[in-house]
Amino acid sequence: MAGKRQSGGRARTPDTVEAQVGGGLAALVPDRARLGGWTLLIDGAPQSHVDLADPAHLDFSYQRRLGHLIDLAAPPGRPLQVLHLGGGALTLARYTAHTRPRSTQQVVELDTALVELVRAELPWDRGWRIKVRGGDARAGLAKLPDGWADLVIADVFGGARTPAHLTSAEFLTEVRRVLRPDGHYAANLADGGRLDFLRAQIATVRAAFAEVCLAADPAVLRGKRFGNLILYAADHPLPVAELTRRVATDPHPGRVEHGRELADFAGGAPVVTDATAADSPAPPPGVFT
Repeated sequence: MAGKRQSGGRARTPDTVEAQVGGGLAALVPDRARLGGWTLLIDGAPQSHVDLADPAHLDFSYQRRLGHLIDLAAPPGRPLQVLHLGGGALTLARYTAHTRPRSTQQVVELDTALVELVRAELPWDRGWRIKVRGGDARAGLAKLPDGWADLVIADVFGGARTPAHLTSAEFLTEVRRVLRPDGHYAANLADGGRLDFLRAQIATVRAAFAEVCLAADPAVLRGKRFGNLILYAADHPLPVAELTRRVATDPHPGRVEHGRELADFAGGAPVVTDATAADSPAPPPGVFT
């Protein structure tokens, strides 16, 4: 194709960088509205957005909601120890390093080819304490010592679906082991329609943690469309009021559910175990077009 050159198995156009990675065809597409902004897609599905010039900018709604949780996990500016299960373009690790200097972060990403693409094309500051490890998220979680993390963020998708072994009560037992007593857990999930997967995840997380809340687009919560939903949990009171205010005033406003309303929403769904776990549902055809 005219204007394209091959280099090291990667194809580059004046606008987009493409490479075959473990999860499929990765594309880094420049954001024409923001100098230094890039969107990562895998097989056409948007995964994350990075702004190299401004790591504090979170473009995707689900990333903004996770950013709020990072902001509220401790007093402003206090360093955190954060475990990211799933790396993508390291948007949230960059955000944490920028907003909370001297934080120590570990990222576990199964797709090592994707990591190398991001490292080459969207490098991060060498002074940031971000260590990226290749491997399965649950296996990486098992290698961390007890009480290591202030915050664990699960944002793992394979083929646009969360793997089953990262949805169970046994997985959350490992998360709790790695968290400090005052730590926080956040998970990015995707569901739509009847929301059976989400309801079971709410039941499973509520069985593991004393406090749980959910942040999402109201249309997704009503089953009107497929989309991302963020579960947030801890064994101490959550900053629900401030999180609600922030989510409601986002560019794409969302809703926060907590307490009895969240329990009612789960509707008696069963707790997921390793024996019953299944991958999250596949997105409907054309949802990303």
